[in-house]
Amino acid sequence: MGQVTREIAKLDVDKLLEMLNAALSEEWLAYYQYWIGARVVEGKMRSAVEAELLEHANEELEHAEMIAERIIQLGGTPVLSPDEWSKLAHCKYARPDDTYVTAILNDNLGGERCAIKRYQEIAEFTFGKDYITHKMALSILEDELEHEQEIEDWLNDIEVSIDHRGR
Repeated sequence: MGQVTREIAKLDVDKLLEMLNAALSEEWLAYYQYWIGARVVEGKMRSAVEAELLEHANEELEHAEMIAERIIQLGGTPVLSPDEWSKLAHCKYARPDDTYVTAILNDNLGGERCAIKRYQEIAEFTFGKDYITHKMALSILEDELEHEQEIEDWLNDIEVSIDHRGR
């Protein structure tokens, strides 16, 4: 980390690096959850939901890139092995055992709600102390809030359109 970077970061940088590596792990898990969900999703409005899932996957990948870059700027090392992702992440990967569209969306909704808490925590931890990380956390938080709303909208649209005789 550059000398000025450390001086202006008026917080426990090691704790922040732990938080960021946990968030990085969660972003990789979220990326894969969205990506694989898009590949296996079945049911009403599948094609449209598939496109939305892939868009969210790409945004989660962008978040991972931002976080990894910030970890390096702070003098840390981004988590180096996928084996560590599940150990570090509080937001867990939801295996898509049920591939029906609403099950896939609900799995991802849970992940988004966990991510919202993660970035709120990082934003609060860095507020007034590390402006760069704070700004990044707010930017990602905004995306996660948007994802939550989009998934809720999809679930509502599907519920309204379902023929009550089945999926």
